Amino acid sequence: MKLFIAGLATETNTFAPLPTGRAAFLADYSRRNGTRAPPSLSNIGLKAWRELAEADGHEVVESISTFAQPGGTTLRGVYEELRDTLLDDLRAALPVDGVLLFMHGAMVAEGYDDCEGDTLEQVRALIGPDVTIGVEIDLHCHLTEAMRRAADVMVIYKEYPHTDIVDRARDLYPLVIGTAERRIRPVMAYADCRMVSMWRTTREPVAGFVRRMTALEGRDGILSVSFGHGFPYADVADVGAKMLVVADGDDDRAQALADELAAEVWAMRDAAATAFDTIDAAIDAALDSDDPRPMVLADTADNAGAGAPSDNTAVLARLVARGVKGAALGMIWDPGAVGICHEAGLGATFDLRIGGKCGVTSGEPVDLRVTVRGLSEDHSQGGLSGGRAQLGPAAWVEANGIHLVLTHKRQQPFAPDAFTGLGLTLDDKRIVVVKSMQHFYAGFIPFASTVRYVAAPGAVPPDYGAIPYTKRDPRYWPRVADPFSATAPEAAR
Repeated sequence: MKLFIAGLATETNTFAPLPTGRAAFLADYSRRNGTRAPPSLSNIGLKAWRELAEADGHEVVESISTFAQPGGTTLRGVYEELRDTLLDDLRAALPVDGVLLFMHGAMVAEGYDDCEGDTLEQVRALIGPDVTIGVEIDLHCHLTEAMRRAADVMVIYKEYPHTDIVDRARDLYPLVIGTAERRIRPVMAYADCRMVSMWRTTREPVAGFVRRMTALEGRDGILSVSFGHGFPYADVADVGAKMLVVADGDDDRAQALADELAAEVWAMRDAAATAFDTIDAAIDAALDSDDPRPMVLADTADNAGAGAPSDNTAVLARLVARGVKGAALGMIWDPGAVGICHEAGLGATFDLRIGGKCGVTSGEPVDLRVTVRGLSEDHSQGGLSGGRAQLGPAAWVEANGIHLVLTHKRQQPFAPDAFTGLGLTLDDKRIVVVKSMQHFYAGFIPFASTVRYVAAPGAVPPDYGAIPYTKRDPRYWPRVADPFSATAPEAAR
């Protein structure tokens, strides 16, 4: 059997001030040999597929593998070039018996609200109706009809933070092989939860819901169960949470289970919601704590992983104004400040203007007298599901007891070595501020007293009912109390 594998992915925040261009994709890009490179977000799914396929004696033809740091809308020409490169490689590989694609599910380009659906439709047109297409996607996806029509089977990550990317790739592979060998006939059903929110699988009741989905798989004709959380920060028609159930040849069974699980998601809406502190309330909680371990404060609205610039200064400004000492904050995207620190050198003390540079969601720059405590020409941190995430030149500076990590590449903290790799210790701090929504959690919770989520200004604010959508149906929770009610249209106006 000949299998074609490829990866083309990014998560698009259509409200973000940062267009996603060629350089963002080239930062993690390979063509035809990505599975031979060290693990990275773009290739870990493909590496699993190659390993499984070669163990089974199948031929593997590999195309591109690329994953751009989330940002604003992808430039049209960049998307079309990447898509067409993938299609050219597929055309050259024909005939194939199966196609496995690693995508995100929330990629938007100029003129394309559904890049995944567009790519899948063109792949289907090339290979015809009888060749199997399997797709692995992020749980922060927009599940569209174009995707469902074009693909035979889709599998979504179950965990947030995404610690299960390789596991889900391994789940998808036998479904594609079984379909290609005509041993199974997958059918996919969606159920719209009519919700826009964020679900953290590290906490109950969502953790239990993940266990329930997993337990349903492989029984009573159910091949796969996925919860597409949706990515709130995209102005597209299909934004929002949906259940996806894949059954073996039984449309009614798939739809009934999808509807049942969507109702369970709706029922746990209040229990699953995240409590957010104001900046000052979060700082107060940390300063009042008797626990000797640091409290981790998540500055979620400036999360680079959701397309934010990661240079908002609101939390930093309050730490400075209140004279807080023993605090670490990172990572601030400020290539100019990093360059100045490297020019000044280790141990130098000088006045530095930090952050507040990218746009209105960045806030005002903060002027501090800093001392350079650590430098790296090629900083990195532990990545999602293994591998290393590259940060480029970076600097650790201290300003009167406040320690800041400044980076040349825009990225959220995944692991403590985003800080400690520069020599900055964390276990002796009172407060550790991470510009991240959730992917920090697995790495930071082992040494934290607790985690508190902070509602600060930024490009990805947590008020889901106030996101200024123009393309989706306004009948969704929390914009309306009950989007299933007959009076919901009136409440949504």
